[in-house]
Amino acid sequence: MKIQEILKTIPEKRTKCLVYTRVMGYHRPVESFNIGKKGEHRQRLHFEEKST
Repeated sequence: MKIQEILKTIPEKRTKCLVYTRVMGYHRPVESFNIGKKGEHRQRLHFEEKST
């Protein structure tokens, strides 16, 4: 099943999700960034730390 089909099946259960990122020592929501900073955020590499 494609993502678009899944999203259409239960629209009443969907809610807005705020994404925060750490900037200069404090956390800020990504939606408050200007257009250039949003583009920079999309280009960042994400990683998961492997537990030992």
